[in-house]
Amino acid sequence: MNIPKLLITSGAVLIVIGLVWMVGGRFLNLGKLPGDIVVDKGNFKFYFPVVTCVVLSVVLSLVAYVVRWFMK
Repeated sequence: MNIPKLLITSGAVLIVIGLVWMVGGRFLNLGKLPGDIVVDKGNFKFYFPVVTCVVLSVVLSLVAYVVRWFMK
């Protein structure tokens, strides 16, 4: 296992996540995407972010794929 390569890759991934979080919050409306389930009745509010979970799953899977590719 190549520790320097792992540290550089982890740092790059964290920088990308930070930038996406900072910039994406303004442009991407994660948590309120079409397809997210919201039931609001009186004092009861139920929220289940179906599409947001799918989007995050795809992004994290791509990140894991890239990290595994760099680890070869």
